Amino acid sequence: MIEIKDICKVYPTRLGDFTALDQVNLTIEDGDIFGIIGESGAGKSTLVRCINMLETPTSGQILIDGKDVTKYKGQQLREFRGSVGMIFQHFSLFQQSTVLKNVMFPLEIRGEKDNTRALELLKRVGIADKAGSYPSELSGGQQQRVAIARALVNQPQIMLCDEATSALDSRTTIQILDLLKSINKEMGVTMIMITHSLDVAKRVCNRIAVIDHGQIAEVGPTMEVFDNPQSKATKLLISHYNGTIVDEEVL
Repeated sequence: MIEIKDICKVYPTRLGDFTALDQVNLTIEDGDIFGIIGESGAGKSTLVRCINMLETPTSGQILIDGKDVTKYKGQQLREFRGSVGMIFQHFSLFQQSTVLKNVMFPLEIRGEKDNTRALELLKRVGIADKAGSYPSELSGGQQQRVAIARALVNQPQIMLCDEATSALDSRTTIQILDLLKSINKEMGVTMIMITHSLDVAKRVCNRIAVIDHGQIAEVGPTMEVFDNPQSKATKLLISHYNGTIVDEEVL
């Protein structure tokens, strides 16, 4: 279980402090595909970077199975970061390394050379025949499959997906989302999906939170939130999604 308690993240700027996250509270159950949705600049990516401690929260706690990871330092922090899988919008692959070497990279950092698990994961994501290829030789969907295999190679219990399908066409997006959903079900990996796309959230997320100006506006089962939105931020998101124009003053 992931428990996010009163998380704040404040950045100092020339014009004064900027609060990116303001008293965020969330509980994410083991096995969830949990969506965090909101407009650009709402705080989605800052939140996900706090969860894996690439950003240190200014205050608050992040408890994973009861352990406060915000207190981790040094080797303990590095090991924790390595235990959380992450995939990004633009794949973040090493262009001069083969597909297999890309997947092997997290293991090689720890001094491991056995490529058995990496090869198994390439088969699992459907690109075993591309092990000797380079990223430039792959389609966008194939590159994201490599990134997924690399994120899984350390056998994480948590995977963070930051706009993981934003760079893909509609057909490939569906294929990647269905792959992530099957991995969640078969491997028991808890997934947190940062997305601005309501279609993505509807297809794979069992629960969602709407974030607005650094605060949680609404949280609940995905279809309940979409079918009966309570917050102004959620209503605006849905109105934009439906292509309607809504006067914000009446929401």
